[in-house]
Amino acid sequence: MGNKNGGKTTIILRCLERDEIPKPTLALEYTFGRRARRHNTPKDIAHFWELGGGTSLLELIRIPITSNNIRSFAVVLVLDLSKPNELWTTMEKLLQVTRNHVKKILTKLEKTNPEVATEIKQRMRNNLQRDHPDYELVDPFPIPLVIIGSKYDIFHEFDSEMRKIISKTLRFVSHYYGASLILFSDSFSLPFLLKARVLINHLAFGYDKSKSVSVDHSKPLFIPAGLDSLSQIGPPPASDSDIGKMRANTPLELWKKVFEKTFPPKSFCDLQDTKDPAQDLQYAEYEVDVMRAQKNQELEQYKRNASKSWKEMDFEPD
Repeated sequence: MGNKNGGKTTIILRCLERDEIPKPTLALEYTFGRRARRHNTPKDIAHFWELGGGTSLLELIRIPITSNNIRSFAVVLVLDLSKPNELWTTMEKLLQVTRNHVKKILTKLEKTNPEVATEIKQRMRNNLQRDHPDYELVDPFPIPLVIIGSKYDIFHEFDSEMRKIISKTLRFVSHYYGASLILFSDSFSLPFLLKARVLINHLAFGYDKSKSVSVDHSKPLFIPAGLDSLSQIGPPPASDSDIGKMRANTPLELWKKVFEKTFPPKSFCDLQDTKDPAQDLQYAEYEVDVMRAQKNQELEQYKRNASKSWKEMDFEPD
């Protein structure tokens, strides 16, 4: 899930090594990938659900995440680095709805299968070692989370200070949620694409996770969960006097205020530019479309007749 036109489909195709031209995603779309761990063994299957429409179809998040698959589910959040003014709002809305839904499932599991609920909660705490200095300061997402910053090639052309603010903020958010972070572009070289694949394959198929780390803000970031720290990230990118004026109840809230001071959120509504799927040519079906056109004509005729009949009625005063 993530920004509309942010590159979600492209990332899935690259990770599944499919040489296809990505099509616009309609609502909630499904695909799958297969991998064999060893030669002559049955292949594991990973199910990929992709949420289209940015933040306009939030309610569809609860369809793929169920109590039956919660133990093996992971979330990949794709944020379009070329649109920093939409970045925090998109992230906040999608993660909040997902977190609330997962919490409802865990609450039910605590009554029906408490061992599974405990296992899921403990697994996320285990991303950080107990002796990690930030162990008590972070708030891990309830299920595995990867944050991908897409369109790095456009982002790389930004002013260096802007890039630093965005990179530091994404590092903090990822570390705070116990998530992995990777900055991605479809034009990246093969070695970096392989890193992204390793990360996704770890979540999807249980392969070993990468231990390589790249925290240089002048280069694409690659930080697997649990391998960063607040001391390395540093304080929010603002002066002490500005930070002193900001009222915040949590570290996350403080970073949000600092980030949105530089990149004010746009007042936009994804719903306004969500196209009618019935008019989308990629889903055209002749017989269905002919019947739909006929029904639309019948509906319009009904509306006209109904309008006339109402006007012709003589209502007696009381």
